Amino acid sequence: MPVMKNEIRNREDIKLLVDTFYGKVKINPLLGPIFNDTIGDDWSGHLEKMYAFWQTVLFHEKAYQGTPFHPHLSLPIGKDHFEQWLKLFQQTIDENFEGQIAEMAMFRANKIAEMFQYKLAHLKGDEFQNN
Repeated sequence: MPVMKNEIRNREDIKLLVDTFYGKVKINPLLGPIFNDTIGDDWSGHLEKMYAFWQTVLFHEKAYQGTPFHPHLSLPIGKDHFEQWLKLFQQTIDENFEGQIAEMAMFRANKIAEMFQYKLAHLKGDEFQNN
């Protein structure tokens, strides 16, 4: 029997998305150490920011205030990290959601990863390879 998946409709759905996704990130051998070292014991604070961020991105509600790129400047991350981040995000979407907003969430995640990689490469004086 197929699992019923819902559209992303509200903040509760965003919480499910974010909590499930970061549950995967925390234990991922590539991403987990970076996130866990950076966030430390303040996972609840980070998750609250991510709920607000995705609420703003997906529902155009002014829930998030901040600059999402800036905290990533000093992190030791590159293309492999973004690919893994996107893979886990896609898995989370596919396992839990369907519909237009779920598709938009994945589209936005790809665009965010692309923009962050471009900016990081630019700041390091590297050439950005989007492939």
